[in-house]
Amino acid sequence: MTSLPEAYLARMRAELGEAEFAAYLRAMDEQPKRALRVNTLKSTPEVFSALADFSLFPTGVLPESFFFEDDVAIGRHPLHAAGLCYVQEPAAQVPATLTGARAGIAVLDLCAAPGGKTTQLAAMMQNTGLLVANEIVRSRAEALAGNLERLGVRNALVTSMRPDALAAQLGACFDVVLADAPCSGEGMFRKDETAVREWSEEHVLACAARQAQILESAALLLKGGGRLVYSTCTFSREENEGSIESFLLAHPDFTLAESRRLYPQSFPGEGQFMAVLNRADGAADDSAALAAPEGARISAFEGFWRETFVQEPPRAMLLPDGRALIPPELLPRDLKGLHILRAGVLAGELKNGRFTPNHALAMAYPAQALRRTVSLEGDSLTRFLAGEAVACPLEYSNWCVATALGHPVGWGKAVDGVLKNHIPKGLRIR
Repeated sequence: MTSLPEAYLARMRAELGEAEFAAYLRAMDEQPKRALRVNTLKSTPEVFSALADFSLFPTGVLPESFFFEDDVAIGRHPLHAAGLCYVQEPAAQVPATLTGARAGIAVLDLCAAPGGKTTQLAAMMQNTGLLVANEIVRSRAEALAGNLERLGVRNALVTSMRPDALAAQLGACFDVVLADAPCSGEGMFRKDETAVREWSEEHVLACAARQAQILESAALLLKGGGRLVYSTCTFSREENEGSIESFLLAHPDFTLAESRRLYPQSFPGEGQFMAVLNRADGAADDSAALAAPEGARISAFEGFWRETFVQEPPRAMLLPDGRALIPPELLPRDLKGLHILRAGVLAGELKNGRFTPNHALAMAYPAQALRRTVSLEGDSLTRFLAGEAVACPLEYSNWCVATALGHPVGWGKAVDGVLKNHIPKGLRIR
């Protein structure tokens, strides 16, 4: 175990008591286990387990949650490339389950990167309604958008804004807000030496101050009768119970439904704090700020869709730069002032009257939705994921989707028995 700060250890001893503190120290000496969550937008735990060529061990947290061995290069595996799983420690899988997110509602993940909880919420919502995924740091927001794309999330609006700016723009229009706040990261000490080095009591207090601001913004974004779930991956009372107590004193229209502390000595994973807050009916409600997008009929896109997909084309939106997207079921009525990175599915680009599909479109729909797929395995799959051309049926022409284990992994263009590779360079696995 990395040597932990004495001041931190004194805090934990006082919090846990001698017996539980000793159990905590023993847990910290153990090697953390790697875990994943099956993406139920694309698979089921049973099917995923049958497809996996490596051992899986249920974590006991969720039916779709599994430990896997350290020697599995999961980021290079076809199951990962196809978006069938997300690597996520078990304790971090719990907060989203407390939100009550469901089909058709409006949900906000206020501090969303890198996307573990966001993709979990999308699965709970069955890709319907509106899921706003916000991340203030642009580079992290880009990574978030990439993870949503890989997992086939279609109902998300990815924004990169300060929480207070987002609240000023949208108001109280969400049924559920999840605020997985940046914190001192005490629950990551077993995995992250940087978190240990950066820890100090001053850092804890600074995090608590920032969390108070985030909670204020969350309150402005939640409509009456809604649910706010606050979570951290730290153990300090200032950042957890202290933050909630201060918030409740300032917001009498909120009540605490439950709170939980998860520790590595008593729960699978690294640790988590969660609090569920309900807002009274009759509080602020700006639901009218959201509406079904109008969309448009884009002939080149629809022609491509009818040639490539089985079902009738959805309505799309054409941006001024020629990009076409398939929006979520709901969007803010006024998009001005929102720093948007992605809305729904980036379908592709219209240029000189021709439509070129984006990688996101291949990942957003199951293989059964497409007219032409090329099933790859073994060396052909390895080469395609690396960006190379592979063989395909001679009768195929134009755009096709390559599949691995029955799931799309990217576009290819068939010409004379060769499938030319169109996986973006940054996503190729070499």
